[in-house]
Amino acid sequence: MDQCEQCAYFAYDEEYEEYICEADMDEDDYSRLVSGNYRSCPFYRNGDEYAVVRHQM
Repeated sequence: MDQCEQCAYFAYDEEYEEYICEADMDEDDYSRLVSGNYRSCPFYRNGDEYAVVRHQM
């Protein structure tokens, strides 16, 4: 899960004072993610807004 730091869903929660994943997932998805049944996070979305622009150049 080293992609989390660049993910658009990775946000700082001031109430808990830590970073959390804000992806919309249910309990089954979360349990599969935590247990390691995914090779990479299926909810990952690149948080770099300019990635598409750089790709087009």
